[in-house]
Amino acid sequence: MSGNADMSKSASKVMTVRTASGIARIRRQMVPALAVMLAASLAGCANRDSITVGSIPDDYRTNHPIVIAEKNQKIDLPVGAGDRGMTGAQRDALLGFLDGYDKSAAPALTIAMPAGSANEIAARAAGRDFARLAMAAGVKRSRIVMTSYQSAVPEASAPVRVAFVAVRAQTDKCGRWPDDLTETSENKHYADFGCSYQNNLAAQVANPNDLIGPRKQSDIDAENRGAVIDVYRSRGISDEFLGNSEVTY
Repeated sequence: MSGNADMSKSASKVMTVRTASGIARIRRQMVPALAVMLAASLAGCANRDSITVGSIPDDYRTNHPIVIAEKNQKIDLPVGAGDRGMTGAQRDALLGFLDGYDKSAAPALTIAMPAGSANEIAARAAGRDFARLAMAAGVKRSRIVMTSYQSAVPEASAPVRVAFVAVRAQTDKCGRWPDDLTETSENKHYADFGCSYQNNLAAQVANPNDLIGPRKQSDIDAENRGAVIDVYRSRGISDEFLGNSEVTY
């Protein structure tokens, strides 16, 4: 009996040692896993640079907004050394240019004639004709400024420059290519996308103030409104309308 008891105790000790060894092994295996889990949880609290979808504007209207600002409007009219006064082509070109002149704002109209050029005399004669044409087109005489500029090449004929400042709708300058167009990993527009469209749209706006707010409502034509109402009343209700209507008249 004592032998059996000793064997039982020995077996119990062996099982205890094996159990303790297994627990220690499990603990050793769990330590790396716990370390990884702890590192992952701490990484969630770290400040990292990340890209959030929609956080960077990707709308061409935002990247290339239409703004209202003063812009220098100018036209260079070539004058030949043998010309005597304004030609028909110059007259048509200048009248088309003056269509954009706001007579209510009445900005200064500058006529700059070349000095020291081969066509200096002809340019001065043409410049005086340009001033007379501008006054005939509605520009006040007090708003016309006659000036001169030094020609860069004395042997060549220089143009007469007509200019005025006007408020225009415009966008930033197109043609910016800061990045490679093949880099599309972020699936975003390239920097110049939509710039030409915005520039063309701004150029078509006749009155830039329309982009700021609506105009004052025009007066109602009472006579025309009365005539329209009389025509509407005299027509009555058509058979086609009665056939398609769900309301019984």
